[in-house]
Amino acid sequence: MSETSAHPVRVRFAPSPTGYLHIGGARTALFTWLFAQKHNGTFILRIEDTDQKRYVPDAEEDIKQSLQWLGIRWQEGPDVGGDYGPYRQSERTDLYLEWSDWLIEHGYAYRCNCSAERLNEVREEQRKKGEQPGYDHHCRDLGLGANIGPHVVRFKMPLDGETPVEDLIRGTITFQNSELQDLVLMKSDGLPTYHLANVIDDHFMAISHITRADEWIATAPLHVQIYRAFGWEMPAIAHLPVILSPSGKGKLSKRDQAFTEGDTQVLVQVREFREAGYLPEAVVNFLTNVGWAFGDDREVFSTEEVLPRFRLEDINPAPGRLPYEKLEWLNGVYIREKLSVDELAAYLKPILEDAGLTVDDDVLRQTVPLIKERLKTLNEVVEWIGFLFRDDVHLEDPQQLIQKKMDKDGTLKALKAAYDLYAGLDDFSHESQEQAMRALADEMGLKAGQLFGTIREAITAQRVSPPLFETNEILGKDACLKRIKAAIALLES
Repeated sequence: MSETSAHPVRVRFAPSPTGYLHIGGARTALFTWLFAQKHNGTFILRIEDTDQKRYVPDAEEDIKQSLQWLGIRWQEGPDVGGDYGPYRQSERTDLYLEWSDWLIEHGYAYRCNCSAERLNEVREEQRKKGEQPGYDHHCRDLGLGANIGPHVVRFKMPLDGETPVEDLIRGTITFQNSELQDLVLMKSDGLPTYHLANVIDDHFMAISHITRADEWIATAPLHVQIYRAFGWEMPAIAHLPVILSPSGKGKLSKRDQAFTEGDTQVLVQVREFREAGYLPEAVVNFLTNVGWAFGDDREVFSTEEVLPRFRLEDINPAPGRLPYEKLEWLNGVYIREKLSVDELAAYLKPILEDAGLTVDDDVLRQTVPLIKERLKTLNEVVEWIGFLFRDDVHLEDPQQLIQKKMDKDGTLKALKAAYDLYAGLDDFSHESQEQAMRALADEMGLKAGQLFGTIREAITAQRVSPPLFETNEILGKDACLKRIKAAIALLES
């Protein structure tokens, strides 16, 4: 079965706002969007908000913001409109009722008033007999005019024969009808289940291709039979492989938040990747590698490079784990190779400000080239250069100033000599500083690393920093002298 279609390509991402956008959902949205982009099609955002019990008020906004952060844009949706709306299922309930009634009237569905207690008893009895638990067709033959009170609506699945499902990724999957259930289409609260709503919405929104998680494979024959009952053409369908946890053991749950697995910090919501300092382009590249391969052994590529090669048929149906061990490396590549100094500075400034620092744009722009090669995530900027945007730095322990094979008195002597040298420098360029400090180290019988380490701790309060004399030049002579003086006072106290 080919992904090509006689119809214009119209695809949808249809999340349920029962939680924030999960990275697995983002991968589904990404592959769906890539397919639309390749075929000059329409990408639709549809909100499936009929699960009122688990509805999260700000989840829809998070879903939209997360998709936008990833660069995924939709041409139709609840916020942009379109000719096939409304695009929230809660605003389409009359349509579901109309077609649910149609199925009942034409003998394809029936009302069921079985209580939860009865259903539990039936399932328990089936388990005792070693049978597959499921609905026992108790209400299947109730007459249309029966007064049955509160009820659900169930689809009347064929009792024999087979239902083949044509999958773009997996080929033909054949189901025995005798093993399938009469699943619920309409709940007792008058709202549809996914099974009915997605079929009706996909038909009336003229969806050409359905991409969804492989957890829906088991109920795909029901959807095939619903399309047959209505006499509608079913869109082509592709069930995307499940995403596993980094260990490869078990599915990465929809409900999970970030957790630690071994030495790996596992992020599961798109917002967590953003908050952790990853670039959206790197996350998109990371996700594209899960279940699909660019080829040529390439792991770094742009969306523009993907599009000519992307085909649904080339997606690997096997479950795939998220290779978190490559994420920082990939993000570092994008920081180093894909961002200009000004672009990186624009990303870093709000992170520094969120840390309570007042950012001087010129200082930041001068410093970015010094850290660009070192950053793996954007958030590391505070650790690397936060000292530049503080009036003072505070050493937690004066012992930090004392380098290996040095003592307190020798360190004090070195700091005072460095202070006097800096105070007398007319040229505070990094070249001039380094030349003078190397000469001072020789004069005092110190290794350059010992003297430089003491100065670095005094000025930055860090054992590791960007190149010392370049950052000192940016910080300025007066600020450097002030911090060395404070370090001297700390040791003397």
